Amino acid sequence: MNPELIEKVTRLVVEKLQSQQTSDVKGQESSTGVKFWKHTSNPSKQPSKMSVEVIEAGKQDTDGLIKIKSYQNTNDLKKTSTVKTSHDKNENYSEKAGIDHPADPVELEALKSKTPARIGVGRAGTRPKTDTWLKFRFDHAAAVDAVYGDVNDELINHLGLFKVNTMVNEKEVYIRRPDYGRKLSEEAKKIILAKCQKGPAVQIILSDGLSSSAIEENAEDVYLSLQQSLKSLGLNMGTPFYIEKGRVAVMDEVGELLKPKVVVLLIGERPGLVSAESLSAYLCYEPRKGTIEADRMVISNIHKGGIPPAEAGAYLGTVIQKVLKYEASGVSLVKKEG
Repeated sequence: MNPELIEKVTRLVVEKLQSQQTSDVKGQESSTGVKFWKHTSNPSKQPSKMSVEVIEAGKQDTDGLIKIKSYQNTNDLKKTSTVKTSHDKNENYSEKAGIDHPADPVELEALKSKTPARIGVGRAGTRPKTDTWLKFRFDHAAAVDAVYGDVNDELINHLGLFKVNTMVNEKEVYIRRPDYGRKLSEEAKKIILAKCQKGPAVQIILSDGLSSSAIEENAEDVYLSLQQSLKSLGLNMGTPFYIEKGRVAVMDEVGELLKPKVVVLLIGERPGLVSAESLSAYLCYEPRKGTIEADRMVISNIHKGGIPPAEAGAYLGTVIQKVLKYEASGVSLVKKEG
């Protein structure tokens, strides 16, 4: 709202209340203060506290500012103490849950605690409540930023990675043509062949995918933890690098070029309205062009609200060890294990 308008309206209200006080029958000359209800407090959370603020006229501090003193209206406090306790609890819960007077507050709270989904948010007529709608708009904006954002080059350099591109040159093309994100550009192939070790046991790749936020928030912890895990297992790791605007199947082209035993791709997941920074780790044994999805494995939901990034990196090491032992991944691995 306009601050000047608020100030003007407040001044008019104060002047009117002061004029009413001067004509009051009681004529309390020693206390010509103006009372304001503390409208920013939450009445449903503290129904028994009728807080008011008194501006003491004529008493100002050294900076010329009016002093404000808070106190409790004891008469109103006594009145509110007669309200039923169950009604108070129901009001408190209603404001928290978003549903006015739920039939079973305890059960609703139990359901809400089991999912981050938007349940029990209530309605204001035929529309969602303002706080619910604003939260939805915020989460949607975060998802859009995750898709259209770019990973900071400082992070890539910090991890010691070099960057290559797919056949995609624009985000809009990346979204409309998923097949372009599965293929490396000719320049990228030359750079990879020139800089990467051939035939390693494990080849690690990072890509923003559909969430640059996922890489910026989680990739460092996962990557460093995975490196440490592979070293402790004595597994040969190739030359890691970063692919901009890549899709999952781009790991097949990397497999064709470098012939590693296992390819691990850390890639940003499609953002949702619960998390826009979720990372996935795809694994495949000897991926090549034409590899079917059933031969891939994935550890998904890596973020602060899901699988902890450092824990995910350590776990990936044990999965890679199993893949190398059975020389299979995905459904083929399950069959060989079982």
